[in-house]
Amino acid sequence: MRFRRAVTLLLMTLFLPGSAQLVAGRRDVGRIALRVWLSVVGTAVAVVLLGLVWHGFIFWFASNTVVLGFIRLLLCALAIGWAVLFVDAWRLGQPLELRQKQRLAMVGLNGALCFSVAGSLLFASHMVAVQRGFISAMFGDGTASSATHGRYNVLLLGGDSGADRWGLRPDSLTVASIDADTGKTILFGLPRNMMNFPFAKDSVMAEQFPDGYDCDGCELNSLSTWAQDNKELFKGYANPGVEATVEGVEGITGLSINYYAMVNLQGFRNMVQAVGGLTLNVRDRIPIGGVGGPVTGYIEPGVQRLNGFETLWFARSRESADDYSRMARQKCVMNAMLQQLSPQVVVANFEKIAKASEQLLTTDLPASQLGTFAELAMKARSQPVGTVSFVPPTINTGHPDIAKVQSMVGAAIDRSEGVQAGRRHEQRPGRRGRGGREVEHRQEGVLPRPEDDRGRLDRQPARRLRGQRVHRPVERLLTGR
Repeated sequence: MRFRRAVTLLLMTLFLPGSAQLVAGRRDVGRIALRVWLSVVGTAVAVVLLGLVWHGFIFWFASNTVVLGFIRLLLCALAIGWAVLFVDAWRLGQPLELRQKQRLAMVGLNGALCFSVAGSLLFASHMVAVQRGFISAMFGDGTASSATHGRYNVLLLGGDSGADRWGLRPDSLTVASIDADTGKTILFGLPRNMMNFPFAKDSVMAEQFPDGYDCDGCELNSLSTWAQDNKELFKGYANPGVEATVEGVEGITGLSINYYAMVNLQGFRNMVQAVGGLTLNVRDRIPIGGVGGPVTGYIEPGVQRLNGFETLWFARSRESADDYSRMARQKCVMNAMLQQLSPQVVVANFEKIAKASEQLLTTDLPASQLGTFAELAMKARSQPVGTVSFVPPTINTGHPDIAKVQSMVGAAIDRSEGVQAGRRHEQRPGRRGRGGREVEHRQEGVLPRPEDDRGRLDRQPARRLRGQRVHRPVERLLTGR
């Protein structure tokens, strides 16, 4: 009878902390513990219910560093308090009056419950700390930028900082233009070798190059290097290279860029290792090495499970390939990351993924805007993503027709917003609150070939692996599509 009572007190503490103390005579302690527990449960239920009717609240809740810091402390306090209640419940069970075997069983049961519950809460506290640290390190507390004419324009940069290269150079440049209400997204792809283009009006680069970027070897992706060599011109800017690139992209497209996000391809190596590799459909034999060094191996064609090292070379190899096919492979890698990172994989490897992500992404998007963009990403998932690439033969990258480029931008936005044909969307070049062809990916399972970026539309069904589409437009990594 005493043994059964002792076990019951422990189980009561497990399912309703404080109830054991209430029935065993320690009413003051029991009332306090029970009130705390009911308050925590009530708050959690309220948060869940509010999140069900307002998704933006959940995103804000999960990305607010102040809230996360409070939750971390709360979880630590709950772990300590619950452990104390277990020990007290064991004491109230009067273990000294039990038989030796029963006493040992009670000690084992109490220890197991105490360590499992407290340990789980402390582990949860650690994961919250990792999330908070990741958000603080990645996004910071910058100033939020409002939507421009109802759209957020985010510059996505694919950078490569291999051991044989100086700095982090943007090798692929894409502007994601997102409707601030619907989340509907258009992706504007700019080739890195574009030349002879203007800069945004009244910008630093416009003052230095009033007639456009027309010097010898002046290509779009060289803006970063030029700006780093002339940092004194960019006083007040944390990243002169990115600022110069933004000014160039604004001048080309006529769009005002709100934020940028640079994905470091070198960081993919650690990220891919953290998730156990990526499955990719390799169309051509990809050299490992080359261009200034020996070719040390190949990634063979076919469906391959690549590790971090192989994935990096799949994305950055330039041996026997042009810039456009390389850009297409980089898109495949980033899209495969999005497709194959299931919630189970993320949860199981969250700490390693968070650590790798700090090397993977650089952005000026403030933490306060995470909720807004997460909600837009959720909306975008159910809508088609439009794609416009300013590449030959439609656009001459050596001497681009900027009026034509901006006309294509306006027409794409008009179609996306449902503006009546013939009423072109007005482009407004300028400063931020900080040829090609359009392809709308409306058909499920459609796979763009690398040749698409060179002006020819050629679609084929995507290979399916484990119920997922491996290759679709890469920029879904940051648009949520």
